[in-house]
Amino acid sequence: MQEEQGMKVLLVGSGGREHAMAAALSKSPNLDQLLIAPGNAGTSEIGENVPVAIGDVPGLVALARERSVDLVVVGPEAPLADGLADELNRAGIPVFGPSAAAARIESSKSWAKRLMARHGIPTAGFATFQSIQESMSHIDTLSEGPVVVKADGLAAGKGVIIAQSRQEASDAVAEMIRGQIFGDAGSTVVIEECMEGPEVSVFAFVDGRTVSNEVAACDYKRAYDDDDGPNTGGMGAYTPPEFWTPKLAARIRAEVLEPIAVAMDEEGSPFTGILYAGLMLTESGPRVIEFNCRFGDPEAQVVLSRLETDLLDIALAAANGTLEQVDVQWNDQAGVCIVMASGGYPGSYETGKPISGLSDVSTSAMVFHAGTGQGDDGTVLTTGGRVLDVVASGSDIFEARTNAYAAAQSISFDGAEYRSDIASRAVESPAP
Repeated sequence: MQEEQGMKVLLVGSGGREHAMAAALSKSPNLDQLLIAPGNAGTSEIGENVPVAIGDVPGLVALARERSVDLVVVGPEAPLADGLADELNRAGIPVFGPSAAAARIESSKSWAKRLMARHGIPTAGFATFQSIQESMSHIDTLSEGPVVVKADGLAAGKGVIIAQSRQEASDAVAEMIRGQIFGDAGSTVVIEECMEGPEVSVFAFVDGRTVSNEVAACDYKRAYDDDDGPNTGGMGAYTPPEFWTPKLAARIRAEVLEPIAVAMDEEGSPFTGILYAGLMLTESGPRVIEFNCRFGDPEAQVVLSRLETDLLDIALAAANGTLEQVDVQWNDQAGVCIVMASGGYPGSYETGKPISGLSDVSTSAMVFHAGTGQGDDGTVLTTGGRVLDVVASGSDIFEARTNAYAAAQSISFDGAEYRSDIASRAVESPAP
């Protein structure tokens, strides 16, 4: 146990991202007690799980008050969009995470696109609609070929359809607005030009206008090998990308990260927390696909393995507006994450399956719990679609990938599925 003046921290979330964040926070010598609401079977081994739901904003504020926490760290986007940071600030409790107004960078794609347009931040051409007829009229003006149709609101990372024709685009609009396949999130749609090029996720800590050193990763959204199958919340990730260079990092910082932080501050919605820029590296340069107001999942699991600076120090400085006083450093290690999922995910799947082999994983890998719980006898059981995140580091992608797959093969549960091609393109590609 740390000495009495250590900090008491509440981490909000229950997935693999939050397990990875809990592990990083637990390394801080300044941490006295870590509460996780609601947590999972993995986080229970690091801190104290508290059964307050992610969506229960009043309950989370009450918990923070009752337990006299010094800082709240918010993992997922939904409670941020619901105003959790605002309520905590009103209660005088420091929070690492943006206000609801700033979280619109993710919770409203149309708001984010208009913000980028006003401030000259490179992104795809777009138009927004709430009417099926107006959407279809716009689609008819587009040249034949791929069209991107996005639900405006939060859709758990699945609200994007890349239509291969104008007819498919019209069908997607109808499904979103009339069919409500994404609920209210699809009541407004954003129709974009389809960009081409490698995708990259770039992360930086922000406290208004100060933007920390950035780190990059690549993720895999499709369910099956060779990027086949439906979109998911993410089936794997690796860092650093094989194409990442200091020159590219500097360009993204100058053209995207710093301008968006200034833009949000100037427009009265300063961003505090972790800023996530999803980018397409087109022939004309980096262009924003979308922004998110939190760590990616499963990207957090690999980039946090590279964080050299105390995460608790960073989070507290961002919450207090003193991030410029913290030197955020990332090491040069490679990291690979493989997501083990329930059979059938992202469609229907069964839960309650016992997981074996967790104690057999070598010390060269870490296992973060994404959708797990404990049975009455303490057995770890599956409770979600994405169940476990197997993460390994190495001096290069080949070593990290080899270690990650070796660890995944030692774990089993009924119906377990995972992609076999995570980071293979990075191993096969020459260094830049």
